[in-house]
Amino acid sequence: MATTTSITTSYAGEKAQGFIAAALLSAPTLDKGGITVKPNIKYKQVMQKLAVGDIVADASCDFTATSSVTLTERYLEVKDFQVNLELCKADFESDWLSIEQGFSSFDELPKSFAAYLIGHVAGKVAANVENNIWNGTGAGKFDGLVNLMDADADVNDVAFTGATDASNIISRLGEVVDAIPETIYGNEGLAIYISQADARSYVRAQAALGYKDLYHVGQTAMDFEGVKLFVANGLNSGQMVAGMKDNLFFGCGLQNDQNLVKLIDLADIDGSQNVRVVMRYSAAVQYAIGSEIVLAQVA
Repeated sequence: MATTTSITTSYAGEKAQGFIAAALLSAPTLDKGGITVKPNIKYKQVMQKLAVGDIVADASCDFTATSSVTLTERYLEVKDFQVNLELCKADFESDWLSIEQGFSSFDELPKSFAAYLIGHVAGKVAANVENNIWNGTGAGKFDGLVNLMDADADVNDVAFTGATDASNIISRLGEVVDAIPETIYGNEGLAIYISQADARSYVRAQAALGYKDLYHVGQTAMDFEGVKLFVANGLNSGQMVAGMKDNLFFGCGLQNDQNLVKLIDLADIDGSQNVRVVMRYSAAVQYAIGSEIVLAQVA
């Protein structure tokens, strides 16, 4: 009798945490530590902003308030998502057998064919999350940071004209640096987030200046005038964001009871080679203080 691969399995709540984490936190911006992760938000979390005026005054014998205090709030409210896919096992079994027998470049072997399929889907989810973090909008997505910042008058805006390339990338980064508020300039966690395309342009511009071996994207940490450059795959060419890591947040519910990862093998149901993959999770992004962020993009 031929060997069959039956892979019906289900993980819910905390048991799904590892698979959901792999799907969400493998997005490059998160995997490389680009923004702060809030991992256990069930519904929403308040991001409080405290603003004070001049706090120092001439001394006197009386207690007189030296400044006004304004407390405002932004909300990191996660949105529920689902993945419903139907895959053919035959399309993946040969790859899985190659991995299992060592004929692959995998550093860690998936423990089962089911884990291999879940990993395949998790990779697709991670790519989707990366795009959403920065430019998400509409159905099946959460609002990305660029869209949230674009609608906030407190954010410091820089308007570009035309495409960004090697001929103008340095001047455009200079515009962004000039717009960075004094309150965060020089702080350790400050970074300018740029797209892959703009990172290539920056390396090419440096090479044109005679520094061809100064940076290697993905291998050498890049900076501009002492400010770290973080390559964010979800940004588009010409989009740049300057801010502190601890002011940019990704929220998800890794321990949420509603999390679900499920594989349904249809072999015993309709005799097919198909398997259905179901994944349910929640995610969103937010920032706290708009006045400490620079958003640069084509006007």
